[in-house]
Amino acid sequence: MIEDIRDSEPLTPFRRWFELAMKSEELAETMMLATATTRGVPSVRAVLLKGFDERGFVFYTNLQSRKSEELFANPRVALCFHWKSLRRQVRIEGLIEGVTDAEADAYFASRARESQIGAWASEQSSPLESRRVLEERTADFAQQFADQAVVPRPPDWSGFRVVAGRVEFWQDQPSRLHDRLVFIRDGDRWRTERLFP
Repeated sequence: MIEDIRDSEPLTPFRRWFELAMKSEELAETMMLATATTRGVPSVRAVLLKGFDERGFVFYTNLQSRKSEELFANPRVALCFHWKSLRRQVRIEGLIEGVTDAEADAYFASRARESQIGAWASEQSSPLESRRVLEERTADFAQQFADQAVVPRPPDWSGFRVVAGRVEFWQDQPSRLHDRLVFIRDGDRWRTERLFP
């Protein structure tokens, strides 16, 4: 319940809700990522949360993708987690920063080899003539790295961290009188507000 959130910052209640979601939801780490161009044209897609701490919420992608182009041009983003079985939602707004090379290397090394090869094969968001072209590229890169125990991280593949400035916790209630509590960053501290549903 929202009433149970008496924390002075949003990470602790997020961790509690996320751990609960991981026990009840398939792919609970799925979050909607909203970006916009410098002209304000929005775009949204699902990405996977790959880590979070007091610094922010991390995901990984191809740096040549549409989402990356928009992130480099306009670092303001929004995230949304929706856990249907729990009837809960968390909305996060903030600014993007890149992860370190060491962080990106460590996460890339943890991926399945097939996913590592796929990162090399995919020119994410670029036009693709046919599925066969992708399969051929995947086979070519698999052959290229066949004799290497470790697949290196592609130079155009890394991660981003969303540094939160606003985190809203939403919980479904009867008669659509939902509970909403928002944390708003105020310098080095957070302040909270309850919102009408």
